[in-house]
Amino acid sequence: MSDIPAELRFAESHEWARLETDGTVTVGISDYAQEALGDVVYVELTEVGTAFGAADQAGVVESVKAASDIYSPIAGEVVAVNNALTDNPELLNSDPYGAWIFKLKPSNLADLDKLLDAAGYRAAIGA
Repeated sequence: MSDIPAELRFAESHEWARLETDGTVTVGISDYAQEALGDVVYVELTEVGTAFGAADQAGVVESVKAASDIYSPIAGEVVAVNNALTDNPELLNSDPYGAWIFKLKPSNLADLDKLLDAAGYRAAIGA
């Protein structure tokens, strides 16, 4: 069964978002997504300074099974990327909620309220 932390918000496309104390939003993929992908072998990271709208493609995760687009769960500007994933993409498998992909300065924090809470995400994936 997939781990679904209560403090996170989730996009239906399986990205998670966590509001940080500095007002940024950290983004990664859910435990459910990494399980479905299988062994992750490559992560295409976006560039710092890139602006995304909610649901814009923000990168790619490749596994031994498939390649899957990563979408920005909310609108904002990328302020950091997790370069550790370049050499160690398997971190998404071993620690999906610790191995974040990018951080955003949100355009509108209220966008987080449009995402699923843990219970809503659990229902969406049938867990």
